[in-house]
Amino acid sequence: MTKYIFVTGGVVSSLGKGIASASIGRLLESRGLKVTIAKFDPYLNVDPGTMSPYQHGEVFVLDDGAETDLDLGHYERFLSVKLGRSNNVTSGKIYNAVISKERKGDYLGKTVQVVPHITNEIKEAILKISQEQKVDVCIVEVGGTVGDIESLPFLEAIRQFRFDVGKDNTFNIHLTLIPYITAAGELKTKPTQKTVAELRGIGIQPDMILCRTSRELSEEVRAKISLFCNVESGAVFEAVDAKSIYEVPLLFHLQGLDDFIIKKLKLRAGPHANMGPWGKYVQQIYHPQREVEIAIVGKYVELHDAYKSIIESFIHAGVPNRAKVKLRWVDSEEVEKIGPAAMLKGISGVLVPGGFGDRGIEGKIAVIKYARERKIPFFGICLGMQCAVIEFARDVMGLKQANSGEFNSNTPDEIISMMADQLKIQGMGGTMRLGSYPCKVEKGTKAYQAYKQGLIHERHRHRYEFNNIYRDKAKAKGMKFCGLSPDGNLVEMMELPNHPWFVGVQFHPELKSRPLTPHPLFREFVKAAVKYRSKKITKS
Repeated sequence: MTKYIFVTGGVVSSLGKGIASASIGRLLESRGLKVTIAKFDPYLNVDPGTMSPYQHGEVFVLDDGAETDLDLGHYERFLSVKLGRSNNVTSGKIYNAVISKERKGDYLGKTVQVVPHITNEIKEAILKISQEQKVDVCIVEVGGTVGDIESLPFLEAIRQFRFDVGKDNTFNIHLTLIPYITAAGELKTKPTQKTVAELRGIGIQPDMILCRTSRELSEEVRAKISLFCNVESGAVFEAVDAKSIYEVPLLFHLQGLDDFIIKKLKLRAGPHANMGPWGKYVQQIYHPQREVEIAIVGKYVELHDAYKSIIESFIHAGVPNRAKVKLRWVDSEEVEKIGPAAMLKGISGVLVPGGFGDRGIEGKIAVIKYARERKIPFFGICLGMQCAVIEFARDVMGLKQANSGEFNSNTPDEIISMMADQLKIQGMGGTMRLGSYPCKVEKGTKAYQAYKQGLIHERHRHRYEFNNIYRDKAKAKGMKFCGLSPDGNLVEMMELPNHPWFVGVQFHPELKSRPLTPHPLFREFVKAAVKYRSKKITKS
């Protein structure tokens, strides 16, 4: 039978429940167990797809097209699993399902209530994950903080769930904050006592308390937490601040956290965790041989979570290149004011990421021209590729008013246009081209050199595409369409052969990069940036 681990958070938000959950999953997987993880979020949006990055950060798209919370990116990066839409559940999705059933008459005239109808729907969503994926362990992270009104139905469902599947098949972990008061020189446990008391008031007794802290916990502090929170002394673990999120599983393992969970849930697991490759990877992060600086040019740069998967992809790609990738955040609207030269001085690569809307677009186009003319390695993702095509059309093809229909519907040269199957769509949520699609890669190109295979599958999230009316004209001026949909209708990748490394892709490669298997395009982009930097140093 599947065992269930529930992870809740207390005191404050942003303690790192997602990283903690993913790290626990990584450890259990390293012991030979089949693990999946789900995020249950209390907000009323059906999914984060229509939310601004300023509200929610990055939208992480799965193979099946689900637009999900950024924590699912951490889950997939830490584990060897491909998640699906069942792995991200929101209050909006739950309430929508219940109301739909009520409208169809499924409740036979009964009064529909939070208990039992909403809580039953939540429990069914938990069971659905384990039934679909046939796993040994299902980890469920509950978003928000204990005490939030919107989280109560989820917590009540968890309380009931323990009785539904049996106490021996569930395990509750509460992640809490142990603040250090500098003036007193002490770690304080009172906030943890209060949040656990609140959780117990709901009817949930933690089986483990995971303490987020900047300092190691003394035995005295552990004993105090154990006493006042009603857990055994061996059930209090540290989540000490780490230099890299990828070190967290190793820190948990050193404390015997995986042994404790396996023993309590009576899991049939391997005797030792196979964390050797992971540990070696972390050491390589901490000991690079060189540093290379790459500019990310976007309009959400003050909120780094909007580009979370891109940040992690650069960490992954740095390791095989024995380099630390230093990121310079460049606001494309600022570029429009002062130009690209001052803001890109000294960089060795430029990445323009995805996005929506016309704000900051001309700044991105200016940066792309700067990189193209000065032979600086360039990587354009989704909107970044579209901007690269617009810049090329204006400056090389001579189409001075070239633009995207997204930004100017009256342009005489709409080189980026809305996809045909998007024209009749009216709703916003879940209606873009979403999920994994195949792409044929042409041999002899930089793209093929990276992938080393002719057919790839990548994840998409867009409505607009390259307008095929201009394909022959662009080819004649030197643009190479190195990746196409299998039927040849959609341009998925472009590059400039007369440039050291200038590649644009319509999809989002950052969504498939993993620590031990960096995405090939990011790996080769960083390699090109390292080479560019070396040449600059040699010349100087």
